[in-house]
Formats: sequence, structure tokens, C-alpha cells
Amino acid sequence: MRSVSNFRSLGILAGVLGLAVTSAVPTAQALDRLEFRVSGGNDEVERAIKGASALIATRAEEDEEAQDLFGAARAEYGRLVTALYGLGYYSPVVSVLVDGREAAAIPPLDAPETIRKIEVLVQVGPPFRFGVARVAPLAPETDLPDGFRTGERARSGLVQDSVRAAAEGWRGVGHAKVDIGSETVVADHERRTLDADIRMAPGPRLRFGDLRIQGQTRMSERRIRKIASLPTGQQYDPEELEDSAERLRRTGVFRSVSLTEDEAVTPPDLLGITATLVDELPRHYSFGVEISSSEGATVSGEWIHRNFLGGGERLTVGGEVDNLGAANSGVDYRLGVTLDRPATPVADTTLSFGIEIERLDEEDYLADTTSLTTSLSRVFSDRLTGSVGIGYAYSDVEDENGAYIYEYVSLPTSLIWNTRDDDLDATKGYFVSAGATPFLGFDDTGSGGQLTLDSRAFFGFGAEERPFVLAGRAQAGAVFGSDLLETPRDYLFYSGGGGTVRGQPYQSLGVRPDPENPDYKIGGTRFAALSAELRAPITERIGVVAFADAGYVTAEDIDSDRDEWHAGAGLGVRYDTGFGPIRVDVAGPVGGDTGDGVQIYVGIGQAF
Repeated sequence: MRSVSNFRSLGILAGVLGLAVTSAVPTAQALDRLEFRVSGGNDEVERAIKGASALIATRAEEDEEAQDLFGAARAEYGRLVTALYGLGYYSPVVSVLVDGREAAAIPPLDAPETIRKIEVLVQVGPPFRFGVARVAPLAPETDLPDGFRTGERARSGLVQDSVRAAAEGWRGVGHAKVDIGSETVVADHERRTLDADIRMAPGPRLRFGDLRIQGQTRMSERRIRKIASLPTGQQYDPEELEDSAERLRRTGVFRSVSLTEDEAVTPPDLLGITATLVDELPRHYSFGVEISSSEGATVSGEWIHRNFLGGGERLTVGGEVDNLGAANSGVDYRLGVTLDRPATPVADTTLSFGIEIERLDEEDYLADTTSLTTSLSRVFSDRLTGSVGIGYAYSDVEDENGAYIYEYVSLPTSLIWNTRDDDLDATKGYFVSAGATPFLGFDDTGSGGQLTLDSRAFFGFGAEERPFVLAGRAQAGAVFGSDLLETPRDYLFYSGGGGTVRGQPYQSLGVRPDPENPDYKIGGTRFAALSAELRAPITERIGVVAFADAGYVTAEDIDSDRDEWHAGAGLGVRYDTGFGPIRVDVAGPVGGDTGDGVQIYVGIGQAF
């Protein structure tokens, strides 16, 4: 690219400057004054110049020294000219005066020991337009940036983006070694145009060759190849290459995964791939605590072995103690063991086995449950996952009306659609989880099915780095086919507490099926809940949240005109720890008659 970049003295520039913009920075020992004077620009130009300035970046440092300022002054020319090229200005004049001397003319070995004043003088010049704007040949269905055409502002970034789009188009149809065959980029200062004529050299269409493995890893090479599932012998596709790398990352076995292409092609048309792997530590421990004023404390922990049998198997032993110090229920215990094996039977599919023992000491019932499950989960894309399984459960339940045994086989299925930008602190995107679980009961246990839906949406607005966020959540559930008292208790629905309606006591809303015993309450077969939050940033780390929740529970064929719905609202504070916000919510009831008083919730991550 040819252009004109002149360094003129302050005396010459002073006669042509029409617009002066001065940026004064707090006084430091090395520099008393830093001034910018820009002629012929606008707000966009001034933002670009100051954003690219090495001097402004150096002044922002606490321990600025003369030698650092001098180095930044000499670098200023190239940085500002590059920034102006990016806006389509190809005849800028830049002068950087260090105590009256042109920085470019000062020998590095004669650098000043002290600097009192630096002046940056920029004559922007006229904007240029594209004359010739051509990148060819292009692969089918390749789209170049909209602004890359004759007559549009000749921003240098559009040329780079167009070449990148052309290369990605050819790589997408198997031409992995695409390159630039020739390029002619000329700035015509008389016509104020930029001619950009790029010829692409696609090279041959290639196929995936062998996958070679290097690095220290405990996983067998056979399993690495099975999990990666690189389509050896098929046409090269960069998306397939990234999918293979992502499959290896998902196992959690590796600290880093890098799949690189060979420099040379193996005749006749094979492109070898090398996987460079670094193992993660094989064992992992984690602990968590959540606190609620009515539900008490929840303490959980996990022990994970990431490569249990040498084939990427993940063994997880997890335990949880709920309702420690709860106001209206006893302490719950859970202990579970799961074994997950990736790429079984095929890539993107994980086979899992699990066993869980659970004791629930709730306000309305006491249950001891043992369950066994086997499932297959599938990653369809980076947004869509699904699972199907089969399970067996045996549950011994007692309540004030007597004792019940629930024994049943289930077929749980689920789909999850997730486009959130951050699972713990989303600012945009959607999350939808839908589940369907048919179950077959033995003896006195009914048969039927359960349907569930959990959908969330997040909309950010305002500042890009720290936006306001409007978040909404809708939950729904239904049990069909079995009578209320014949339905396993863990398939019935309650409302109230941190997961549904904050400000209402935990599981305070259910149904009352016995008119003669109005105090007898169990879960319902129909459930709905709505939540809305407005999340507002206060500082870089601290934010506040205003929220409102409402819940509804009922049962088919049950005349329950009490406690069918309730609502709560409150305020919260969030502190960003870097790996997820610490959450403190304070809420109270605003509808229904299931609770009174203030409820407090503390945990990690947003409420939803």
C-alpha cells in the first residue's frame, strides 16, 4: 500500500491546523504536559487517535519514566498512521514534538533524560474511497464485507476482512492451503482513491490424513482417536477439525488441546494433523455452600477422577447435605456415584451409569430413596444437547396419613438449548430445558409421565462492558396418567424458595387433597412459575438486582382453593469474583398466604 506520511515542523503545521483538541493528563514527575492537536478530523477520528496512542497508554501507568515516554513518542507515528488507515485516511501528516524536537529526528542514543512537554500534531487529510475493490476467485457462497466495493470509504480493515473471508471460504470447501497469489493495493492521492486487487491461490482440494498424537498423556492413543473422531480420508473441513479438538476438551482430561495441520501435503492429497495434548491433574475436588434464612444451609462436595480407567472415563462421587438449620424441615442427605464414558458408542455421545441414595426430611413427608440410572447423552451442536436413559427407583415414604412404598421404572429424556454468553452470569442469550419422563409403577405405584420446562431469556443494554440486564424465567410442569397419591413424591411439584419464588418459605405451596384435614399438604401435579430480574452495574465488581417471582401449584381432580398461588419480590447485591458472582438476595412475600417475613438467600452465581 503506497501512501504519504510526512513529518513536518510545528511552524509548518501551525498554519494549516483548523481544529485543536487538547488532552491534558495529570502531572507526573517526567512529563508536565501532553497535548494533541488534530486538524481536519471528527469525533470518530479523535477517538481512534487517542485509542491508538502509545503516549496516552504510557501516561496511564503509575511509574512513567522519560525513557518510556521517549519510546512511546517514537512509536506514535506508526500507531496513529495505522489507526487513520483503518478509517480510510491515507495522506495523514503526523508530528510528535518532544520539548520542541521532532521525536523521529532524535537519535535513540541521545534520548533525553527528562521530558517536560510532548505535542502530537495530526493533519488528517481527506478521506479516500475504493476505486477497484476486488478479491477473486471466490469459493461458492462466499460473502465479502458489505463495505468492500467501489465508492465506499476505503477502510484498510475492509481489505483485510475481505481477504480473510475469501480464505475461509476456500478452506470451508477443502482447500486448506489457500494463499494470496498476488496483491495490488495502491493509494492514489490525486484521485483520493484506494485500488485493492487481490488474487487468491486456492491450491488443491485436500482430505484429512492421519492423526498423530504428541505430548504427555495418560489416555490411550486408541481412545484419543475414538474421542476426537477426526474423519480421516474425508474432505478437509476446518469445522470438523475444531469439532475434534472440542470433543477432546470436553472430556476434562486435558489442560490444553491443540490440533495443527502439517505444513506439507502427503501425496496425493492428504493433510496430516498433529494433536498436542497436556494432561490435567487426574483428580479434582470441589465444595459449595448456599444459605437461606428459611431453607437453612446447603453444603455440597465432589471428588472427580478425570481418567479413571485410562480411556477418558470420569468417576464422580458427590454428596450434599440440605436444610441445615431450616425453619420447617429436617436435614436432607444425598450421596451419589456416577461413571461417564465419552465416545460410547460413537463420537459426541457419552454413556453414564449412576447410583444415588437419598434421605429427604421435608415438612410434609419423610422419604428414603435408592435409584439406579443408565443414560446416553448427545452433543448435537455447541448449543443443543440431549439425553435419554432408563432408571429404577425404590422409595419408602411416610407422612401424617401413613406409609407408602413407591417402586417404579422410568425413561427420562431431555433436550437443552443454550445460547447464553456465560452460564453463571449471562448478559444475553437463551436457555431452554425440556424434559419428558414416562414411568411404570409396581404394586401400589401408579404409571404415567412427567413433563417439565425451564426457559430463560437475557437481554443486555447500555454499556457493552458492564450492561444492564433484563432477565426472565418461566417454569412449568405436569404429571399425567397416575392419581395424586399414587405418584412418586419426587415427581410432584412444590413452589417456594430460592429455585422458584423467593420471599416465600421453601416448598410452602402445594395442594391439600383432604377436605377433612386441611393441614395435610403434598406436592401438586400442575406447576408454573415466573421470575423477572433487572440487574444493574454499580462498579466494575458490584451490581444490584431488583426481582419479582410468582408460583402456581394445583392438582387435577382435586378441589384445592387454598394456596394455589403466591408471589415474592426483593432486592439483591452481586459481587463479581471473576469465576462467578456472589449472590445475596433479600425478599418478602407480596401475594398469597403461604408465608410472611423476610427471606435471605446467599450463593454463587445468579439466581437463574
